[in-house]
Amino acid sequence: MIPDRFRPILDELSPLSERFAATGHRLYLVGGTVRDLLSTAAGTGNDDFDATTDARPPEIKALLNGWADAIWTQGERFGTIGAKKDGRIYEITTHRAEAYADDSRKPHVDFADEIETDLSRRDFTINAMALELTSPAPNLVDPFSGAADLAPRTLRTPLSPEVSFSDDPLRMLRAARFIARYQLQPVPELVAAVVAMHSRLEIVSAERIRDELDKLITVDHPTAGLWFVIETGLADEFLPELPGMRLEQDPIHRHKDVLTHTLAVVENVRPGARPDFDFRRTRLAALFHDVGKPQTRGYQKGKGVTFHHHDAVGARMTRKRLTALRYSNDDIEAITELVALHLRFHTYQMGWTDSAVRRYVRDAGPLLAELNVLTRCDCTTRNERKAAVLSQRMDELEERILELAEREEIASIRPELDGKQVMEQLGVGPGPIVGKALSFLLEIRLEEGMLGDTEIRQRLDQWRYDRDGC
Repeated sequence: MIPDRFRPILDELSPLSERFAATGHRLYLVGGTVRDLLSTAAGTGNDDFDATTDARPPEIKALLNGWADAIWTQGERFGTIGAKKDGRIYEITTHRAEAYADDSRKPHVDFADEIETDLSRRDFTINAMALELTSPAPNLVDPFSGAADLAPRTLRTPLSPEVSFSDDPLRMLRAARFIARYQLQPVPELVAAVVAMHSRLEIVSAERIRDELDKLITVDHPTAGLWFVIETGLADEFLPELPGMRLEQDPIHRHKDVLTHTLAVVENVRPGARPDFDFRRTRLAALFHDVGKPQTRGYQKGKGVTFHHHDAVGARMTRKRLTALRYSNDDIEAITELVALHLRFHTYQMGWTDSAVRRYVRDAGPLLAELNVLTRCDCTTRNERKAAVLSQRMDELEERILELAEREEIASIRPELDGKQVMEQLGVGPGPIVGKALSFLLEIRLEEGMLGDTEIRQRLDQWRYDRDGC
């Protein structure tokens, strides 16, 4: 029996399924749409559709021609033809079985004629279900009992996990995402397979691992998935700094370790924290913000365990790891800078003077919103008084930023005179003295704000006199 909530989707797909049926081909809806409609009260209606068929790519293109608004063929050699109809994206793929060779970073794809063969090579049983659209009545094809695994939230592979993870080692990391996103419990044999096979992830390209990490880090609650990659040894293959943070901050008082704190900070970064920040980058910055602590761990009498300069060391480590994972230059610069700046708020212990606010805003630059979110989320103490004090100080800072912004363009703080004006005032040409003069003027701007043209030129002349005696 097909649930009534499938009816709108079946009606929408009816013109397409009739085309396939008329030529003797079968068409199946697969993937997340089937899984989610079986596990929720209603579909969103906004998802794209994945389908599979026994038709080969040239036949798929012919059947889409005249129905689709647009067709693209970038994935044709892997059996996939893309299409767009009334704003909806469709990807229709010939039944296939794909697997990695022992030393290959690219899967080898073979086409198949039977839907069961296709489903057997999918990642997990809850994704190995298909709804046939070309049968006289819609028919759920579920050879591996994926529907039965949905209710108890069980994560299993259609074939043995050793076969599944050998076919595509990235599935081990994908398991972490499904554990976190859908609160699934992996069966013991799946966990054991990851423990035994995690080194096989090395044949997967850095780009695919990066994309899967992004998907994991942006699920609503990623902690369970992150613990999975740590405890199975999977993190050792692509993010060894993560398990490296599993150490006690204070061996005497046994405070929570750096890793537990880090995962709590990641959880604290919520999608709706504020409208003007980059959620994914801030989550990644939270994941890396204390990565330098193990290398800087020390002990100081009277203060206990210390991590001096872990922000700077962590920034260097972050840059190296993000580069290895083939993140974009923009991502690398932004996330590394957030790690480098994550302690900046705490350097201002005496209150938010105009000068302190200017310097904080200038240091943060375009990352101000992300830095403020990260700073707030970095407070994971259970001491309500300490948490309240930090929250109040952050509130005061943001209020001061708004107040000062009304009087000054603090988002783009620069010296009151530009290089050309400095050369004219001092009667010099381009050279080191101009850069030094601009640095002097910037310090004035940060400390005292805008002084006006007459005053700032007098200050510059005095600086030149004090420097050169003329």
